[in-house]
Amino acid sequence: MSSTASPGVTGVTGATGHIGGLVTRGLDAAGVRQRLLVRDPSSPRVPELASVEGVAAVDYADLERSRAALTGVDVLLLVSAHESPTRVRDHARVIDAAAQAGVRHVVYTSFAGAAPDATFTLARDHHATEEHLRASGMAWTFLRDTLYLDFMEQLAGPDGVIRGPAGTGRVAAVARADVARVATAVLLDPAAHAGATYDVTGPEPLTLVEVAATIRAVRGTSVTFHDETIEEAYASRASYGAPDWQVDAWVSTYTAIASNVMARPSGDVERLTGVPPLSLEQLLRLG
Repeated sequence: MSSTASPGVTGVTGATGHIGGLVTRGLDAAGVRQRLLVRDPSSPRVPELASVEGVAAVDYADLERSRAALTGVDVLLLVSAHESPTRVRDHARVIDAAAQAGVRHVVYTSFAGAAPDATFTLARDHHATEEHLRASGMAWTFLRDTLYLDFMEQLAGPDGVIRGPAGTGRVAAVARADVARVATAVLLDPAAHAGATYDVTGPEPLTLVEVAATIRAVRGTSVTFHDETIEEAYASRASYGAPDWQVDAWVSTYTAIASNVMARPSGDVERLTGVPPLSLEQLLRLG
């Protein structure tokens, strides 16, 4: 059932990014009053839209700055921060800031299979954030998306080979545009989605062999998949000099696919937006 309360200001974090930027435009088309919450309000990437009533600087790690930026916001889209060793702490701080600022409802972009023991190591961060939101006293909605379809083509190295220990596992990867459409639909009537967790997936469970074949068919380039062992995966990434937590995240992206935790299309995109999600082939043909 839809809320009949007078609509307040919707805050959108990450408004200069892919998902946040698409959401701001979707809200603008619906005439929703919004405040854009970005690291740098002077950035030329900040959308200039009629419905924007303000742009504020927010830093997830800075409780006081975030609280000031969020004061007066009724509903908040919290786009998860870039992966880092401090992401769980930073998320907790911005959630605390939102609660202190009087935010009523937070819509959070989480991840499929979020759990304390998730195979994909970064999904553990999302679980911790979900738990902090549950305890915050604010209403919440979790959007658990799978891997981005937009990222699939980038998995291939310069030699056209996708390497990783994914085996024959499948992933119903989702386009960022579809994640944004779901977020917009929820933000247009947040009360109807309070306490809900949505699995935001694409329409088809693909193996990485099938991903490679689709890219070949659309792009006309040579793309293949090589199923590494766990040991090979760590060895092939050692040359990047990345910290251990980052390498674990890279490798566990593939082992999560192998586990099939992201394999089942949920149908939530179409249920919430009325439009089916994009397939990999459709997305590649758009760009």
